[in-house]
Amino acid sequence: MKYRSVFDIIGPVMVGPSSSHTAGAAKIGRMARKLLGKIPEHATVTFYGSFAETYKGHGTDVAIVAGLLDFDESNTQLPQSLEIAEKKGMDVSFIVDKETQVEAPNTARVHLSAENTELELVGVSIGGGKIELTEVNGFSISLTGSNPALLVLHYDKYGAVAEVAGLIAKYELNISYMEVSRQEKGRLALMVIQTDEEINEGLAAEIAGLPNILNVAVLS
Repeated sequence: MKYRSVFDIIGPVMVGPSSSHTAGAAKIGRMARKLLGKIPEHATVTFYGSFAETYKGHGTDVAIVAGLLDFDESNTQLPQSLEIAEKKGMDVSFIVDKETQVEAPNTARVHLSAENTELELVGVSIGGGKIELTEVNGFSISLTGSNPALLVLHYDKYGAVAEVAGLIAKYELNISYMEVSRQEKGRLALMVIQTDEEINEGLAAEIAGLPNILNVAVLS
């Protein structure tokens, strides 16, 4: 097996105890927060597989809420995330589902809402602090974070994809993979765009300012 980095062997810099159950969970929560675009008012987290069996002992619940607060896995406030979330008015509930069969053992479904915005995301912690997103708002995706990526939630309107691609070209980024999915013609759609280069926050801001764009998240 080839390793791209020493962190593939020893794991990420993090507040423990587990790279899979803690660091990975924090990243899942943080990606959900980025996609929602604001602090959630309500969060329902469903744990499956080994997450459901050991989430309290490994701090998975604490870590995923830390991500929802936009803390990364190395943030020293991670152990206090449940208390911090309560002070910020975030209503959090956890569901343990030991019946549903899932392909990956460390799986969490995160449903968020804030004002008139809702988001549902399924994430899998695949080891060493790495994650894979497998579903966003009912769209099946496969995004591991091995390359920088943009997730763009938007209305399915003429020209939306071309405008986003045009801005990416303006920033001289090369698209290595792109997938566009929609639930129904003219309704909600999702672009998943991976690039060879790191994505500038300025690009994300310009995309967010385009017509028909609902939200933009950058995965480094």
